[in-house]
Amino acid sequence: MNISKVLASNKTYFTTSVNKDAFKAIFNSATLSKRSDKVEAQSSKNASNVSTTYYTPKISIGNQRRLKSTWSVGPGSTKMPSWKGYTKDDSSVSNEKSKTFSYFMLGASGAVLASSAQSSVHGFLVNLAASADVLAVSKMEVDLAKIPLGQSVTIKWRGKPVFVRHRTEEEIKLTEAVPMSALVDPQLDSDRVKIPEWLIVIGVCTHLGCVPIKDSGDFGAYYCPCHGSHYDYSGRIRKGPAPLNLEVPEYTIDGNLLTIG
Repeated sequence: MNISKVLASNKTYFTTSVNKDAFKAIFNSATLSKRSDKVEAQSSKNASNVSTTYYTPKISIGNQRRLKSTWSVGPGSTKMPSWKGYTKDDSSVSNEKSKTFSYFMLGASGAVLASSAQSSVHGFLVNLAASADVLAVSKMEVDLAKIPLGQSVTIKWRGKPVFVRHRTEEEIKLTEAVPMSALVDPQLDSDRVKIPEWLIVIGVCTHLGCVPIKDSGDFGAYYCPCHGSHYDYSGRIRKGPAPLNLEVPEYTIDGNLLTIG
């Protein structure tokens, strides 16, 4: 059966070379309206009047959708394919819209929450950071040109005394000649100084925190009067109850400028 579908003026017309009963069998839900036209057919040999009958189905919108979804797959085929897998009902469309809105709200809420958390953490860390005046006090600059050779000066840094000693060549050689076996806390002199002429140590005894006296003791450098700890020209403990050498702070020397901290 050869059936052609023609769309025109928002109406659907089906033309077929079948009789009325066959047409009704195909469009069993349609109401037919019959019209007859007389067509003059002329040929080269003779002319005659031919009467042709057309059947037009009156199909509602609902029927139109049904007929569209069950259209034949090809000429001569009676199989009517189903298009249910390619169409969506109102409930599925509503569910998809609801899911889209839920995903959007979830993403927006997550972004707002992340932004709030970042602001809170940033504010907390800023409050923990040291202020400008504290950072300024944390560093100390000393002009080394004002310290004579063989002299030791005491400066205050972060509430602690710091010994800055300008060592002589004799003091350097004497310190480097000490064997490691003679030390309570073995440490090379080269590991405690950046420039051999300058010794920078925190002036707090490692025993109980007293402040040693400069240029005193059995080794001529520093002596703690509280419990009798003796330190050499490298600030290393040589005698007494102190268990460790004097602490070396973080420092840099740029020419004659010493920066501690």
